[in-house]
Amino acid sequence: MKLQGLLFTPLVFAWYGVMAAVALSFQVQAKETGLTAKDYGALPQHSMLAVSPSGERLVYRTTGVNGEDHAVVISLVDGEQLNAIDLSKITPERMYFASEDEVILLASTVRKLFGYRGKLDLSTAYAFNWRTNDLRQMLTPGDVIYAGQSGLGRIFGLSPDGKYAYMPAYVPRNSVDSNPRYSLMRVDFESPTRPREHFKGRSSSRGFMLDGEGNVIVHEQFDNNRNLHLLMVRRGDDWKELYREKTEIPNIAFTGLTPNRDSVIAIRTDKNSGRKNFYALSLASGEFSDLGFGRDDADVEYTYKSLDRRVWGVRYSGLTPTYRFFDESISQRMEDIQSLFAGHSVWLHDWSEGWEQLMVYVEGSNSSGEYYLFPREGAPMRLFSARPDIKSEQVHPLATIHFKARDGLMIPTLLTLPKDRVNDLENLPAVIMPHGGPASYDRVSFDWLAQALANRGHLVVQPQFRGSTGFGHVHFMAGHGEWGEKMQDDLTDTVDMLVRKGIVDAGRVCIVGMSYGGYAALAGGAFTPDKYRCVVSVNGVSDLEQILVTEKRDHGRNHWLVAYWEKLMADGDADKATLRAVSPVHHVEQFQAPVLLIHSEDDVTIPLRQSRYMYKRLKREKKSVEFVELKDETHHLDTPEGRMRTVEEIVAFVDKHLQP
Repeated sequence: MKLQGLLFTPLVFAWYGVMAAVALSFQVQAKETGLTAKDYGALPQHSMLAVSPSGERLVYRTTGVNGEDHAVVISLVDGEQLNAIDLSKITPERMYFASEDEVILLASTVRKLFGYRGKLDLSTAYAFNWRTNDLRQMLTPGDVIYAGQSGLGRIFGLSPDGKYAYMPAYVPRNSVDSNPRYSLMRVDFESPTRPREHFKGRSSSRGFMLDGEGNVIVHEQFDNNRNLHLLMVRRGDDWKELYREKTEIPNIAFTGLTPNRDSVIAIRTDKNSGRKNFYALSLASGEFSDLGFGRDDADVEYTYKSLDRRVWGVRYSGLTPTYRFFDESISQRMEDIQSLFAGHSVWLHDWSEGWEQLMVYVEGSNSSGEYYLFPREGAPMRLFSARPDIKSEQVHPLATIHFKARDGLMIPTLLTLPKDRVNDLENLPAVIMPHGGPASYDRVSFDWLAQALANRGHLVVQPQFRGSTGFGHVHFMAGHGEWGEKMQDDLTDTVDMLVRKGIVDAGRVCIVGMSYGGYAALAGGAFTPDKYRCVVSVNGVSDLEQILVTEKRDHGRNHWLVAYWEKLMADGDADKATLRAVSPVHHVEQFQAPVLLIHSEDDVTIPLRQSRYMYKRLKREKKSVEFVELKDETHHLDTPEGRMRTVEEIVAFVDKHLQP
């Protein structure tokens, strides 16, 4: 059966090695691709690529099936390996060049810290000089700076001579200070111990912007007690107020400076289009100006900044990304690159100095992830495949469909199709897979779990329910206060629509999700028990009331994050009765489908007890439930062992319950 409105987009690209255009359309293969769930769920073999300022060197992460994990620096001139370091003892998150010789490695570890409640995600940055083989931690909690903090990997600028990095951190006022100030530290690359306080901030400080000499010229603050958002600008030796707003939750993001540093770049919702737009706030006049980057069909969702927080361009939201830059020649280059990979997501991943080389990452229906380097002139270079063991013919294709929910709201939806059923979309077993967040959205990508499930013959459906970002302010705001209600109705409507079309077998549908998606899966089992044959929650929320208790404990009752979650969950009316009414843990008696709970031991985002409590309540009601705890694993399933076990457990569970 052909579904009206189902959009297939074949990959078309020019292979510069032979300077010929090659069109690759979907090829229907045999039922088996020859790969297992573990093959699809494995961590990428190559990832976190970054190019040096000169464009002559490359750093990347490489992982192996036996636990090997290294950062490798190579020469792009002759392909020679220059150095490598072992990453197996940490959880790497990102790598980039701070200079031609210094690689910054962002990493984290979850552990208990004496004097602090529970475990902390202690992320920080390391500097690796590949020439000297010297690895140094840039900021160490307790070394001048406050001990119980994370997020220490950010660099807001470098000194003109490149000797120092300017990095934000909390600094205690005294030995018993529980309300430290957020300051900008000056860190010596060669001797990072005992950093100096370059600019003294406040407990309400949020960020800093610097001039070309390393002086702070913009200071952003948010006072949670007064609900006051401020932006201060330096005028000689004094500070003047540039922006002030009384608000419970920040409504505007100050992301950096214009290339000439005469204005602050701000992102906020355009009242006319309902889309996030890109503005300049003049440091001289304090007036906002529209830079003409706004679109009616997409949000400005990301800005591309250099280490000194100067903004060069934007990425727009959408199922596949698009771009625009102050330098229109870069915009045109990105358009030209994207035209080579039609229907795929082309992510701008990094660039060399002067934008001479653009590194992109490509993924989609014919690609499990490929890195390319495009110079301003000359032939591009294919760098690495993220997953060299998964060939293009083993990637299950993606399609998109848009349909109206019961109240008329349009719901964009991604489908991952089993390759052998592309031309036979009738009566398929299906897995509804809501995303996390919920302020997020799915994109055309290589989704390892969706691919593993499609490889077993299941149609994977990812609805972009109300409350998702990326589709405008109206779509996002429509989800406020709708946890377990209209947000859940959108998932139900997706199932019903696909059943009416004859695409999905109504008796063979499971719901699987992670984080908020795990909540949605449990809510599906509790509130629409007749829809699903099985339910899988990974690191999911079961008790909204307890999540808010945790947020208030960790951040304080007046923190804007608490107000944010109250707004999302209950539209600000977050009383006990309201939260319990939509918390699956308080409705376990309504479950009919078997449940699989998977939760990471070191999850500091959604506490492990959320799943433990759900398991106990389901067992008490004599419901069919299984529980898997992932040892030494985090919320994002960053370890090979945790990822492998998760994908195997889910695929086996879904297979068992979606048999005819």
